[in-house]
Amino acid sequence: MTVGIDTHKYFHVAVALSGQGARLGELTVAADPGGYEQLLSWARSLGTPWCFGVEGCGSYGQGLVSYLRRHDQRVVEAGRPDRRDRRERGKSDPIDAENAARAVLAGTATGVPKSADGTSEMIREIKIARDTAVKARSQAIITLKALIVTAPEELRGELQPLTKAKLRERCTGLRPGRLDTPLAAAKHALRALARRWQDLDREIKEHDGLLDTLTAQAAPALREAFGIGVDVAAEMLILAGDNPERIRSEAAFAKLCGASPIPASSGNTQRHRLNWAGHRQANSALYRSVIVRMRFHPPTIAYVQRRTAEGKSKREIIRCLKRYLAREIYRHIRQAAPVLKPVSVGDLSL
Repeated sequence: MTVGIDTHKYFHVAVALSGQGARLGELTVAADPGGYEQLLSWARSLGTPWCFGVEGCGSYGQGLVSYLRRHDQRVVEAGRPDRRDRRERGKSDPIDAENAARAVLAGTATGVPKSADGTSEMIREIKIARDTAVKARSQAIITLKALIVTAPEELRGELQPLTKAKLRERCTGLRPGRLDTPLAAAKHALRALARRWQDLDREIKEHDGLLDTLTAQAAPALREAFGIGVDVAAEMLILAGDNPERIRSEAAFAKLCGASPIPASSGNTQRHRLNWAGHRQANSALYRSVIVRMRFHPPTIAYVQRRTAEGKSKREIIRCLKRYLAREIYRHIRQAAPVLKPVSVGDLSL
């Protein structure tokens, strides 16, 4: 028996199917521990659950996935419903849950969700706080500089020539006094933005220190690799998750990073193209590391010269280097993983 689950913020909808695809039942439960227990008991009352296909394992379904795993149940990420099927059949929560179960039965849904119970999940949470702080700091800097453009002449003439560090220091020390003129209001606003800039700087440095420690503990060999710093290592560990054994091979990891060539042949034309899919943040991290290696890593520099002599373009060389780097990163992550057993769901080899 397979159970498909459509997850929401406050409730989940489940539909059970037999091994032959017959619909056995439907249930709606609250999205809390009591609802999870009710769902599992209901599934067991209908038969022996073979697999749970959950839509949204990394968001609304994360608590349910964790509960099912603690009770030794098999869980598969069902993914989004087929758009063509949705146009033909319409949309409702039971239909989406049934589609999730049928995707597992058909073998089209095979992804093992992240366990989200270890260091990689800690890194993900801290990196979210850091990234939002970086965006807020950029916004504060841009707003401060835009405000200087329209500030009163005596203030604008004093602040515009300053460098970034001196500008922040000067704006932090502004004394607006009584707010009865546009000049005083401009000083007040600039001081507030500069202090926000300072606070966010301190917050980002704190996050960077935590990420440095966590990534070094989780994958020391990855951190020691040339051109891979804290940010790149954090992105790759987040991508792999706390159960990297769910990624069946280094080729699958490269595809997940968007660094694998995709066949684009037709008739007598035989060629490949760049992969435009995959995890875009991980792909960007690969690109940054490759650019660093192309500038400072002697073996990479020699490789670029050799491939250029063969007639390869810079874009093609970067694509090849990203593929090689993805293989190297995958090996470092697997070596650091505490569990290296292959994961299987029933007869599905993942």
